[in-house]
Amino acid sequence: MYAQLQPKGCVYLLPLIAILLSIASCTANNRNINRVSLLGAGASFPAPLYDRWLSDYNQQNPNVEINYQAIGSSAGVQQLIEGTVDFAASDVGITNQEAAKIKRGVIALPLTAGSIVLAYNLTPVTQHSPQVNVPTALRLSRQVYVDIFLGKITNWNHPKIVAANPGVSLPDLPIQVVHRTDGSGTTGVLTQHLSAISPQWKNKVGAGKSVAWQVGIGGKGNEGVTALIQQIPGAIGYVEYIYAKQNKLPVAALENKSGNYITPTPESVAQTLETVKLPTDNLIAFITDPTDAQSYPIVTYTWLLTYHQYPNRVKAQALKNFVNWAVVDGQKSSLELGYVPLPKKVVLQVESAVNKIGE
Repeated sequence: MYAQLQPKGCVYLLPLIAILLSIASCTANNRNINRVSLLGAGASFPAPLYDRWLSDYNQQNPNVEINYQAIGSSAGVQQLIEGTVDFAASDVGITNQEAAKIKRGVIALPLTAGSIVLAYNLTPVTQHSPQVNVPTALRLSRQVYVDIFLGKITNWNHPKIVAANPGVSLPDLPIQVVHRTDGSGTTGVLTQHLSAISPQWKNKVGAGKSVAWQVGIGGKGNEGVTALIQQIPGAIGYVEYIYAKQNKLPVAALENKSGNYITPTPESVAQTLETVKLPTDNLIAFITDPTDAQSYPIVTYTWLLTYHQYPNRVKAQALKNFVNWAVVDGQKSSLELGYVPLPKKVVLQVESAVNKIGE
């Protein structure tokens, strides 16, 4: 009896195996469909925050892999124009001329904000000369930091620096300016500010992601400038706040439009952002010289640039999901890393603009 029933059992078992294999195959296919990789490039300003976000987001969404290369705002925008990335990032958004070159359209989304600081290195001097007492937030007037970048003030014990820092013994040491060599949104923001407060700077150098520096040596990216400041006694350069914070570099308290010397902090940056209104058409606006009495003077949003149209709908949806996560859950990491969370009104504007991706 058993020998007769065995073939019938096999007959029933084979279809069952086929069904199970089919289910396994469908499950594997679904996994493949859900997996997506996105590539972005651009500004080094937000790179530390983006790195944190992408790591956190991937842990929550293991099927979504997003890679970001900090190559500078100019290079990022150029790659977006050429179509070699899925998104870009820029500290100065995107110009109408650049946007016109992108046939798929472009959407600019502010994802975070921060300050550009003037970091300096006088530590070796204070270690070897106990009589030299340099504060961790040296005060620099508007005219002084313009003149430093113009090459008109070349020594740390210059009378104008001394006058703004009573009771401070400044070293007789040459000032070594450090600037960016790559096309940089950080440079764009700084030079917009310098042009706004100094007619001489505006006429002689002007504003842009790349300018003809009057003095100094160059480094690539915020990280390159930071490294040079660390290595050179007497150096001063401009970097995004987080780079100075992570590397324990002192930063200057800068004189604002009201005549107050303000140290860059998340609070003083947030004070500036509250006064900014982003236009509804492209969400790009700049704060070249804030007027609030407690505002730090060099503050900017930094923008994620996406295409309007994506041939791959899965990529479009994955990017929309990430941005929606970044402007809500991701903002919790901003303060920890030295950035400033987006104001609620800006979050709502971004969430509305994100819906246009893939329309």
